Amino acid sequence: MQRDVASMGKRDPRVDAYIAKAGDFAKPILTEIRARVHAACPDVEEAMKWSSPTFIYRGMLCGMAAFKEHAIFGFWKGPLVLGNRAEEAGATGAFRTRLTKVSDLGPKKTMAADIRKAMALNEAGITLPRSRGPVKAVLVPDDLAAALRRNKKAQTAFEKFSPSHKREYVEWITQAKREETRTRRLQTAIQQISEGKPQNWKYMK
Repeated sequence: MQRDVASMGKRDPRVDAYIAKAGDFAKPILTEIRARVHAACPDVEEAMKWSSPTFIYRGMLCGMAAFKEHAIFGFWKGPLVLGNRAEEAGATGAFRTRLTKVSDLGPKKTMAADIRKAMALNEAGITLPRSRGPVKAVLVPDDLAAALRRNKKAQTAFEKFSPSHKREYVEWITQAKREETRTRRLQTAIQQISEGKPQNWKYMK
């Protein structure tokens, strides 16, 4: 007997509200992620962790979030799930993939296989090993480095940031397609950094 996927698992109305409040570009991306996760893992449960939708199956499985210009999706055990693809996807941590359209999610079969692998890891109780090697240095572009030197307060705050927060600013600035956009982002970055704010501070609670 075929089961009704929609009736399985546990959906959280807060996730519905989160998607409804997301940007127009992000709504279909988040909706598609949600559908794929439930299809691949019928017993998954939804929750809100750190103000973002999280999918749980015998522990943290994966999650998603929407920002002003992109959405993200990732596995809590990303390196173990993606293997050699982790570095290509920027998935060295939980969330690094930038999504601007549904097609960025890739084939459904591939994503379903990744979800099932993440499920198997949780079922087996396998944890993500802690890295004992040196933290990979964040390469700061020349214009950001120069701007930081001109603003000692910002420079001090930036040096105290975690590698992931530093990397977020570097990626945001370097991904600007136009010079004027890059300049504007650089100015905003210095102002926010001087106030001790991460790049995505507006979405944090």
